[in-house]
Amino acid sequence: MQTVMITGCSSGFGLETARHFLDQGYAVIATMRNPDASLLPASEHLRILPLDVTEADSIASAVSAAGPVDALVNNAGIGWLAPFEATPEAIVRDVFETNTFGLMAMIRAVLPGMRARGTGVIVNVTSSVTMKPLPLLPVYTASKAAVNAFTECLALELAPLGIRSRIVLPGRAPDTSFASNAMSRMGIADPAPADYQPFIDGVMAAFMAEATEEMTEPDHVVQAIWRAVTDPDCPLHLPAGHDAEALAA
Repeated sequence: MQTVMITGCSSGFGLETARHFLDQGYAVIATMRNPDASLLPASEHLRILPLDVTEADSIASAVSAAGPVDALVNNAGIGWLAPFEATPEAIVRDVFETNTFGLMAMIRAVLPGMRARGTGVIVNVTSSVTMKPLPLLPVYTASKAAVNAFTECLALELAPLGIRSRIVLPGRAPDTSFASNAMSRMGIADPAPADYQPFIDGVMAAFMAEATEEMTEPDHVVQAIWRAVTDPDCPLHLPAGHDAEALAA
C-alpha cells in the first residue's frame, strides 16, 4: 500500500485531498497544526499528525512518526491581501516561512528516505496568480512563484534518483476558508495609505463581481494532485480549475 503525506489538512484542498486518497486505498498521513480527528472518516489507513511547517522540531517529529512516505503533498499555506506598502515586515516573513521555507523544509526532511528507496513523488501546490499576477497579492504571489522556480530546478536534480516533482496551480476558489482567511488578514495590517483606497475599492468590487463566474472547485485541485502523484508521465505544471487552465493555455 502506498503512503501519502499531506500538509494543511484542516480545511480546503488539503482536507479534500486526504479524503480522496483514503477512498482510493492509500495510507494517508494527514497533518495539521491542530489535529481534529472529526474532520476525516475513521480508517485504519489514516493517521492524523500535528505539524507546523514553520517549526523544525515539529517537522522532524511528524516525518519520523510518518515512516516511509511514497508521496509528499505540500499544500499548507497562508494568504495575505493588501498593498505591499501596508504589509508589515513580520507578515512578509510569516508568509514566506509557511509558503516557501516551510515547504522546502518538508522536502528536505523526506528526501533521504525517498533517495534511499530510489522512488518518490513531491507535489507542491502553488497558485494560478503566478501565471497572471493580481493586485494586492504581491507577497503571496512572490512566495508561490519562488516555489514554482524551486520545483522546476528540483525536478531536474531529483529525476536521476527516481524522484518526481510536480507543481499544481489552483485557480480562484473564493469559497475555500483559505480565501476567507486571506481577506480577514487585512485587519492585521495598519490601514493602507489613503492614496491606495480608491484603487483597493475598485479591485475589491471587481473581485466580488467575478465571484459569480465559474471558478475552481476543490475537486479540480484534488484531481490534479491525484494525477501528479499517480501519473509518471504527467507534465511538470498542472493547472487546476477552468480559470487556471485558461491562463495556462
